[in-house]
Amino acid sequence: MNQTAIFWPLIAQIVLVYLVYALLGLRRRNALRSGRATSDQFRENRNEPQESIFASNNLRNQFELPVLFYVVVLCIYVTHGNTILTLALAWLFVLLRYLHALVHVTSNAMRLRSPLFAAGYLVLGLLWVSFALQILNLA
Repeated sequence: MNQTAIFWPLIAQIVLVYLVYALLGLRRRNALRSGRATSDQFRENRNEPQESIFASNNLRNQFELPVLFYVVVLCIYVTHGNTILTLALAWLFVLLRYLHALVHVTSNAMRLRSPLFAAGYLVLGLLWVSFALQILNLA
């Protein structure tokens, strides 16, 4: 298996972060232009319009659980542990992050968002278990 293939899901996750940054910028700019917000509201994170709050919260979320994803991808690469399973789990995690972000920045419906987060959490856990089992075989 091509060991560098594990970086494609990582790159896709980074693209998601950039997309959410761009969305947040657009939503804040639109709120300023329409008069629904002032720059002080963004500087102090108070009374921000709902649509930009959703994007802001999702952006913050991209630096929580995904940090563990970045670490495990690098660990897998360094130990030459990329397999079909690890690659599939990595792509599944990223897909779930995209779906979670889509819900988070649109309807923010918890009945959809929570199961997507939980599924990503479990998939990432499986990726870590897979890595742990792989390094046990190296010892």
